[in-house]
Amino acid sequence: MFTPEALKANMPFVHLVAKWAKQTGTTPAQILLGWILTRGPDIAPIPGTTNPLHLDDDLKAASVKISAADWKAFDDEFKQIKLVGHRADPFTESQIDK
Repeated sequence: MFTPEALKANMPFVHLVAKWAKQTGTTPAQILLGWILTRGPDIAPIPGTTNPLHLDDDLKAASVKISAADWKAFDDEFKQIKLVGHRADPFTESQIDK
């Protein structure tokens, strides 16, 4: 959840994504969606937006060109960050993976 404590604790992840977006000439959304696309053929990102410009940005994630070695480096940095909080509110979480 987006508690003040979780937001503060998770800022290293925000900084990591911003750093990689800058290094690769992409946007943070493209980095995250591109990363999800590397997780396997059975994993699909589902970005949500009502803004056509954001949708255009999101769709460009499919053409992000980052090497497997660079994605591994991203993963290695990500593993050093301990994320805090839950994916959703308690009721919603009780319905996930059921």
